[in-house]
Amino acid sequence: MSKKQSHVTDGVTRLGHLDLPGAGQIEVQGNYAYVGHMDRPNGTSIVDVSDPRQPKIVASIEPPEHSHTHKVRICGDLMFTNVEMDKRHLLRKGNALPQVRAAFENEHGRAPSDAEAAALINVREDQIPVLDAARERGYDAGGWCIWDVSDRTAPRRLSYTKTYGFGTHRFDADERYAYISTEMEGYVGNILVIYDCADPVNPVEVSRWWMPGQHLAGGEVPTWTGYGNRLHHALRFGDELFAAVWNAGFRIIDISDIGKPTTVGEINYHPPVIEPSHTFMPIAQKIDGRRIAVGVDEEHVHKPGQPHAGMWVFDITEPGDIRALSSFHVSEMDSPWSRAGGGGRFGAHQFHEKNDGSLIYLTWFSGGLRIVDIADPALPREVGCFIPEPCAGYPSAQSNDVYVDDNRRIYMVDRNVGLDILEYTG
Repeated sequence: MSKKQSHVTDGVTRLGHLDLPGAGQIEVQGNYAYVGHMDRPNGTSIVDVSDPRQPKIVASIEPPEHSHTHKVRICGDLMFTNVEMDKRHLLRKGNALPQVRAAFENEHGRAPSDAEAAALINVREDQIPVLDAARERGYDAGGWCIWDVSDRTAPRRLSYTKTYGFGTHRFDADERYAYISTEMEGYVGNILVIYDCADPVNPVEVSRWWMPGQHLAGGEVPTWTGYGNRLHHALRFGDELFAAVWNAGFRIIDISDIGKPTTVGEINYHPPVIEPSHTFMPIAQKIDGRRIAVGVDEEHVHKPGQPHAGMWVFDITEPGDIRALSSFHVSEMDSPWSRAGGGGRFGAHQFHEKNDGSLIYLTWFSGGLRIVDIADPALPREVGCFIPEPCAGYPSAQSNDVYVDDNRRIYMVDRNVGLDILEYTG
């Protein structure tokens, strides 16, 4: 099928489009959208969306050196951004090179060539000098920032809180606290660190939460290998945090005493599911007297014979006994670019992190936007979709994040390039 085909839609109208650099997150408040970009040199953009048919960038912030700032939150006149090592998954492979080279030399009596070292850690030969340089210079920029955006055209940084390791990934924030997912010294994988931001110039740590086994410095021993069990991010709803913990599923954390976060519920379906848990949130209203939550996994490199990442519906009426009620999936046949072998990921990634009804708006990479009604939690039903046409020479859309504003307008950003402003008319 031709890659020049226009977008595919069912019940969704496109109001406007901007060829915005690839983005990891978008939030909207009033007439402005706040976008965190995936790749350097783009950091954070503020976009005027007062005319949804003609969005325009009014401010741009560059990321710190060797970092990206692909996540963003907005609370009134304060904007929060992450700071995380750029290309972190690739660069961390370089940490293994000294040991790999030593083992090779011990066995063969000579140092390995770059090609041989690359084969041992599964990278390209031309990436070996990049990995060596990154390991030698180190990285200490990871953390998060608070900005004054009372003038949307001139953001002013108020604070830069450094953490450790990779730095900060996706996170949540409100008028008082920031709920930061970050690496910290003495732990393996990202943990939760809660900061009091009453003084945005000087955030103060108030507590930490982690899964048993993560606190190496405290004598804990993980039951897993590597970084697979870690906090992706936690969202606050009332006195609870809903946390996705990657290969360990989901957790509900009680923060009625914010100084002592306590796990009160958990569910882990890994295995048999191999795609990691990405986001978890409750539904605002009970359904048939039950408290319901939804979770979404993130599609990575697809393994033939395995289902693509999808969305889950859970009964969380009893937090100590969370039960899966159903799941939702999309066929590759629903996207002309995925079924044509156009490249890129196809599968679930992220949903709008608020709800006031039974509709869930979620991105599906080359499957675009899917709007799913969970009024019947046992049988989620798609009621609308929008699949953008590829742009800027990419073989397929990679719809990455979505936000729905108070006017029910939908803002969707692409991992590679593109901002679409949409309206659900179904």
